[in-house]
Amino acid sequence: MRDPLASLRLMKTVERPAQLFVRGQGSWLWDADDRAYLDFTQGWAVNSLGHSPSVVVDALKRQAEAVINPGPAYYNRGMLKLASRLCQASGSDQVYFLNSGAEAVEGAIKLARKWGRLHRGGAHRIVTAGNSFHGRSLATMSASGKPAFADLFEPKVPGFTKVPYNDLDALAAAVDETTVAVLLEPVQGEAGVIPATLDYLQGAERLCRERGVLLILDEVQTGIGRCGTLLAEELYGIRADIITLGKGLGGGVPLAALLARGNACCFEPGEQGGTYHGNALMTAAGLAVLNTVLEPGFLEQVREVAQHLREGLARVSRRHGHGPLRGHGLMIGLPLIQQSAPLVVRHALAEGLLINAPQPGCLRFTPALTVSHANVDEMLKRLNRAFALAKSKPLEIA
Repeated sequence: MRDPLASLRLMKTVERPAQLFVRGQGSWLWDADDRAYLDFTQGWAVNSLGHSPSVVVDALKRQAEAVINPGPAYYNRGMLKLASRLCQASGSDQVYFLNSGAEAVEGAIKLARKWGRLHRGGAHRIVTAGNSFHGRSLATMSASGKPAFADLFEPKVPGFTKVPYNDLDALAAAVDETTVAVLLEPVQGEAGVIPATLDYLQGAERLCRERGVLLILDEVQTGIGRCGTLLAEELYGIRADIITLGKGLGGGVPLAALLARGNACCFEPGEQGGTYHGNALMTAAGLAVLNTVLEPGFLEQVREVAQHLREGLARVSRRHGHGPLRGHGLMIGLPLIQQSAPLVVRHALAEGLLINAPQPGCLRFTPALTVSHANVDEMLKRLNRAFALAKSKPLEIA
């Protein structure tokens, strides 16, 4: 029997609608009343292959029947296979597996500061930019520029300098002898899907090389095919020293990765660890996802359907007086003009469409990388209705 107070027993860390989702397949979710919802959030870009993809389900079933977690002090096949495949595909030298993107970024901070002790006279400060979002641990919140974090959990972890995003002069002015690394998101998702300009990211890489500091790219949301390439750095023609991955890597299973190149590979035994890090179950899921994304033609298909989505969203945006669109691949932001994004999200939910609003004036679309043209076309119909309802009934479900 369902506990009528169950929702009250959960700590209220997020506002959730009343729907209780019980099953999913591909781009669709069904609630307990068997109503279908078209999902263009996919857990904030987590379900890279959609809901319950057979390749991940089968991999989890096989692995669970063999061994789930032999322990972090021992090798398992999935850990070794995924490490090899991921490093080869990304051109990295070493990888460490974790449970979440926040842990991966925190690991990158630790790794950079270890490198600073070895190679830069103890430099430890890290420069970040704009309204960045790097996670919800104390260190990653301190690194983030998200305004909502400004007064939370004081005092903050020291050692971070924040500058405006897409401002190369400000970045250059902030890098001094105490700086060990520059930490950037190729696309700032929580800020409203704001991509780095080509000149900015290439200039940031050049600056890091000239000043002798590390470049860290937070690709927790942009990596694993989300932007139409395995890593977003490929779009910009740059190469970071350290990369963080998460979200889509596990295809819905908690899995993240810390990638390092060259002499940034400087962790020694005892300097990083976690009870579940690299366990056989999570790495089996990650290997299934990565192998799928790297199949011939997969990323080309992502780019093709992303173009279809972008063209359709542009039409809807013009029709309702919004835009222009922002983002790369299947990570698209639609800025709204004089309309509340959270209100549109609620009307969309009533229309059986799941989207989200990272900012009050912006909608974000992060569908499964396997989304079909038909899914996109159906989404556009429901989005049109949500926009119309938000205009005609602005207070009804506000």
